[in-house]
Amino acid sequence: MSTWTGKKVAVLYGGRSSEREVSLKTGAACADALRQKGHDVVLVDVDLEVAARLRAERVEVAFVALHGRWGEDGSIQGLLESMAIPYTGSGVLASAMGMDKTVSKAIFRSLGLAVADYRVFPRAAAGSIGVGDLPFGLPCVVKPAGEGSSVGVHLVNDAAELGPACRDAASYAGDVIVERYVKGTEVDVAVLDGKALGAIEIVPANAFYDYAAKYTAGTTKYFYPARIPEAHVRAVMDAAEAAHRGIGCSGVTRVDFIVAGDGTPYILEVNTLPGMTATSLVPKIAAGLGLSFPDLCDRILDGAALKS
Repeated sequence: MSTWTGKKVAVLYGGRSSEREVSLKTGAACADALRQKGHDVVLVDVDLEVAARLRAERVEVAFVALHGRWGEDGSIQGLLESMAIPYTGSGVLASAMGMDKTVSKAIFRSLGLAVADYRVFPRAAAGSIGVGDLPFGLPCVVKPAGEGSSVGVHLVNDAAELGPACRDAASYAGDVIVERYVKGTEVDVAVLDGKALGAIEIVPANAFYDYAAKYTAGTTKYFYPARIPEAHVRAVMDAAEAAHRGIGCSGVTRVDFIVAGDGTPYILEVNTLPGMTATSLVPKIAAGLGLSFPDLCDRILDGAALKS
């Protein structure tokens, strides 16, 4: 029997970020899965009145199914801590550090993980960034420091594309990060309660694994287990566990990598609230281990706690 059987479970979804539509799908899927496991579930679309809604519903535990700002960055976690409502996933600090790519990259380097060369620019400077500002040149990847789901991310191959890409990234949250493009195999690792579950290979139809490739069924091919040498799989899974621990994560995370030809796992980011839709990777990896989606959601819920 689950720790939270018989308790009022709120699945927090939607929210106000650029990833709202994905979160609505994640939340609906997780709520349905938890109901299949016998839980008393209410869906709560997170807005400015969320605290009042949680009190009115007499919520006893929260399953956080939000993505992006105000949900994945420690904001909702702080509210839940203040209300003494146990919740799934990482705590305030780990969520904030995982969401801010500038901070998380510095932590990854301090842990000895492989990080592609990068430069960080303030948003105000986005209009003046040129190839001469990049010691690694082109091609490069431009991204906002404070968004997820590849929102605002651009692969830049030509100097003329750099300015528009930087300006677009600056329209989102956080500084602008420009990093060296690393050629290799995109591999994502699911980590649950500190243990890597497996590594999945991603082959997007587009130039890279962008927002459309992530959330449009049929646009991307997935291979589980990843089609890389066993030694490379072990290295990327070890690196994922180290990143999960280093950020201080709890529950389930997805850690994204580019695995170079020599097996070096270049870490991209830790997703402290990974997608849980029909096309999401954590459920795919869990299914490869024989763990059904309802059982996975139940495992995640079992880990709900206050972290502060």
